[in-house]
Amino acid sequence: MLARSGRSDAGADPRSAPAPSFGLRWLWQYAQDLPRPYVLDCGPLRSATLAVLLGRSGRFYRGDLITPLKRPDLWDRTRKTPVFRTELLLAELPSVAPASLSLVFCWHLLDLLPREALADVLLQVHKLMESGGVLFCLLREPRLDRGADAEWELDGLNCLKHAREGTTPFPYPALSNREIDRLLPTGSVKTFLTRSGWREVLVVK
Repeated sequence: MLARSGRSDAGADPRSAPAPSFGLRWLWQYAQDLPRPYVLDCGPLRSATLAVLLGRSGRFYRGDLITPLKRPDLWDRTRKTPVFRTELLLAELPSVAPASLSLVFCWHLLDLLPREALADVLLQVHKLMESGGVLFCLLREPRLDRGADAEWELDGLNCLKHAREGTTPFPYPALSNREIDRLLPTGSVKTFLTRSGWREVLVVK
């Protein structure tokens, strides 16, 4: 069931072949006993991803937190130092009961957020996840300095694909695994390294 719609992927320019994902393989093995998982996708709507997740989920929610980051109103520039308005971004999330989500895909959202917004965003997502729920995200390695405008999609349950290659520099320094640990209220973290300069990070609540 589609709980919320988002931007379509018309006009995308795919440039990469699907790549096997150890993180996704682990995720679906972990979730294999969930007959009807509730899934939240926090990225731009991709038809390929939608098809995969609708086939596997009991309920599918859309809550694009990546596309709105381009909006100028997310910054309060009336002060000497601009302040990111995290509450406006979180308003893009659909209405979801607390502790109800089995899986959350946030893609490379954490690489695009200002440092001061990370804790609040992760806390809100964490509240929506059920005990044992999993957050899947991509984090860049420090050597990967461009790709902020990249878009991702699923190519089957166990493969990732760039729907759009990114060339824009990242706005903030790369997060370390230790920083992610410190930002999380509770949970365990699994990290899978890839050859492309991204880490697949899974957080189990």
